[in-house]
Amino acid sequence: MTATTHRQVEPAEDAYREELAFLAGWDDGPRPPGWRLTPRAVVLFVMGSGDETVALPKGASVDGVPRRMVIRAKFVGERALVERAVVTLAGERGLLLVGEPGTAKSMLSELLAAAVSGGSELVVQGTAGTTEDQLRYGWNYALLLAEGPTPKALVPSPVLTAMRTGGVVRVEEVTRCLPEVQDALVSILSDRRIAVPELSGTEGATVHAAPGFTMIATANLRDRGVSEMSAALKRRFNFETVGPIGDLETETALVRRQARTVLDRVHAPFEIDDEVLRVLVTAFRDLRAGVSEEGWAVERPSTVMSTAEAVSVAAALGLAQAYFPGDRDPLSLVPGHLLGVVRKDDPADAARLLGYWDGPVRRRAESGAHTWRRLWELRDGLDG
Repeated sequence: MTATTHRQVEPAEDAYREELAFLAGWDDGPRPPGWRLTPRAVVLFVMGSGDETVALPKGASVDGVPRRMVIRAKFVGERALVERAVVTLAGERGLLLVGEPGTAKSMLSELLAAAVSGGSELVVQGTAGTTEDQLRYGWNYALLLAEGPTPKALVPSPVLTAMRTGGVVRVEEVTRCLPEVQDALVSILSDRRIAVPELSGTEGATVHAAPGFTMIATANLRDRGVSEMSAALKRRFNFETVGPIGDLETETALVRRQARTVLDRVHAPFEIDDEVLRVLVTAFRDLRAGVSEEGWAVERPSTVMSTAEAVSVAAALGLAQAYFPGDRDPLSLVPGHLLGVVRKDDPADAARLLGYWDGPVRRRAESGAHTWRRLWELRDGLDG
C-alpha cells in the first residue's frame, strides 16, 4: 500500500501557503520577535483584501509567487477584533477567544498561529482527561528505563515546543480542563519557563521561552461552570469575544462558500438554490436570536444554532442533491435536518421548532412568500 499526501483538511499554513509567502514579501515593516509576518500583514491575511489586488513593493520578489494577488477573506467578523488580537500576540500576552460554539474561534486561532509563527499544529485539546503532562512534558518510558532521565528521553508537550521555538501554541476548550491542570498554565504564562526537576544538573533542567512565544486559548460560553478559570489564570489572558455573524447576506455567503468546499473535497457539484440557502440561514438566525427579522418572538431551543451547524446542513443538502439527483426537492429535507439540530441537547426542543413553524414560517407563508409557503406545507414532517 503506497502512502498518500491527500488530506481531508489542510492546516492553514499549507492551505494558504502562497498567500503567506506573498505577504512575507509584501510588507517589510517591523516584525515582533519571531514573527513571520508584520502585524499589518497578519490582519490582511485573516480579513482579506476584498476586491482589491495587493501588489508587492517595487523591487521586491518572492520565488514562485505572483507579484499581484487578491487575498481571500478567511474570517467573517470585526476587523477591530482581529487587530486587537494581533496586538495582544505582539505583546507576547496570552489571548483567550470566547464565544458560543460554532463562531469560528478555533479557525481564527489557527489562522493567527499560521500567520504569526508559520505553523498552527502545536495544539492541546482541552478535555476532562487532559493532564498536566500534556501541557508540560512527558517521557519516552522505554528510553527512561534504559538510560534514565535524559534530554533524549523527554517528550515535549506542544507548549514546551512552542517555548523552545518562540512560536504560538493553541489550547482548545481550556475551560474543559480540570482546575489543577489549568493551574499549570498560570506559572507558564507568568514565569515563561518550565522546570524539569528530573534533569537537575543538566543543561535542559529549565526551558526558557524564546522571544515570540505566546498562547491562544479558546473557551465556549456554554461551558461556564464546567471548570471555571481561576482569577489568576484570567489575568494572564486578554479576552476577546467572538460573536455570531451580524447580517443575513454575509452569513448566507459564508454558508454557501463553506458548504461548497465540503462538496469540492468529494468532487461533487454544489447545486443548492440560493433561495433555499437563504431560508435555511434565516431559520438558524431566528432560532439563535429568539426573534425573527420581522421582530416576531421565537422560542429559542437549548442547542446553539451556530453558523457551523448551518454549514453542515447546507453541505448535507448538497450531498443529497449530488448523490440522489432528482429524488427529492432539497427544500423538503430542511425540516428534518433542522429537527436533528434542534434536538441535540434536549429532545423536548422539537416542540419549540414546531412553535417556530406555527409562528414565523406560517406568517411568512401567508404573506405570499413562495419558498416559505412550500416550507409551511412540510410541517407534518416535524410531528413524531
